[in-house]
Amino acid sequence: MNKLVLLYGTLVLGFLLIVMIYFRPSQLDPWDEVDRGLQGDIGEQYVMVTFQAGIDYWKPALKGFEDAAEALGVSVDYRGSTQRDVHEQMTVLEQVIARKPAGIALTSIDPEALTASINKAVDAGIPVVLFDSGATGSKAYSFLGTDNYNAGVVAAHEFAKRMDEHGDIVIITLPNQQNHQQRVAGFQDTIRDQYPQMRVVAIKDGKGDVVVSRDMATEAMEDYPDLRGIFITEAVGGVGVGQAVISTGNLGRVTIISFDTDKGTLDMIRDGVISATLAQGTWNMGYWSLLFLFHLHHGLVPLSASAGGNQQLLPPNVDTGVTVVTRDNVEDYYAR
Repeated sequence: MNKLVLLYGTLVLGFLLIVMIYFRPSQLDPWDEVDRGLQGDIGEQYVMVTFQAGIDYWKPALKGFEDAAEALGVSVDYRGSTQRDVHEQMTVLEQVIARKPAGIALTSIDPEALTASINKAVDAGIPVVLFDSGATGSKAYSFLGTDNYNAGVVAAHEFAKRMDEHGDIVIITLPNQQNHQQRVAGFQDTIRDQYPQMRVVAIKDGKGDVVVSRDMATEAMEDYPDLRGIFITEAVGGVGVGQAVISTGNLGRVTIISFDTDKGTLDMIRDGVISATLAQGTWNMGYWSLLFLFHLHHGLVPLSASAGGNQQLLPPNVDTGVTVVTRDNVEDYYAR
């Protein structure tokens, strides 16, 4: 009888031990999250920060950010300065950092002005990735955006094709913003090195504004009566340049190549006012920015052994690509 009780006791103890082992809380390392599928928590919030928040250009990037959040089960917020103003964006970024979000996706209005705030966030354990426009020298983990130098190269070749490789061009840009500086450099280098009968005769500041860009284009056509092309490097000013070409009677004589795919630009391409625009992969910027931030927040990014185990193996630069939009494919770029 005692032996039978002992046997039953041993079996019960063994069963309880198995249950305890099987159901005990596990100490997961970060890569166990990959085995279970990448899933966060709805209380885990990531923030996208831009400048000039009201423009259409940011909508695809935010949509990509939101799509990634839905797939991962996390939440997102969007904040931005109301104007193209560096001090306002600095204030917005500091307010976001004070909230201690799980991560920040930031496009920087100035390549240097936001560096201290970016570094402050990273030092506080808040991962930051940059998209669209970078901040050289900051501690941000990665930059996701257009290879802007190459975009300038693409634009130069497009002008050469449409202008039979000869004629004067004016550039209207944002001279203090890094991505626009790179576009201008790629464009100028290509014109100088490959098209000797073409030249850039002036570079003007359109201030990212329709009216200012229109005035700059009008001034350029007055100053250079033989002008054959205007390259506008940002999303807002293309419509203003188109208006200037129409009002001065230069429609069909001055080639316009713009950037991005807001409705006003697309309408002018469809109507033959703007010859082409360069569409950026803005949805990609938002989507992959959140994926990168999620990996950083959850410790899913491995460390480099060759760097002493302290360097995150995250791609420092991701080219999200450009596509030339013309009258032939413009209908594909209207919002549906």
